[in-house]
Amino acid sequence: QSRLVESGGGLVQPGGSLRLSCATSGFGLLGLPIGWFRQAPGKEREGVSCISDRAGTMTLYADSVKGRFTISRDNTKNTVYLQMNSLKPEDTGTYYCATRSLSSPDLCALDEGYYDFWGQGTQVTVSS
Repeated sequence: QSRLVESGGGLVQPGGSLRLSCATSGFGLLGLPIGWFRQAPGKEREGVSCISDRAGTMTLYADSVKGRFTISRDNTKNTVYLQMNSLKPEDTGTYYCATRSLSSPDLCALDEGYYDFWGQGTQVTVSS
């Protein structure tokens, strides 16, 4: 069964760090863009970061996370990472990764409508 599996979430104090992973199961990651999204309680889901396929030549970040989050990919491990540093309480939420079945070389987007295959999410809580 094909799946996207997020991991690495947890409880962290403000100023701390977490590294989220998005791994593919049942299919390879090489030709796929990956987007990270998050949803806080009572709020709409928002785009956080994305990386284009293969070498990941295109990356995008939401203004709220620029300079604090870094997205990367390891195609040999079929995994995309989201390194999150200097975490703030407002970073709290469920984090989802997503991909797109249609070919889109060297592109990604922070629009959730761009993606048609989603993981189940991992919870991130930033609190003292």
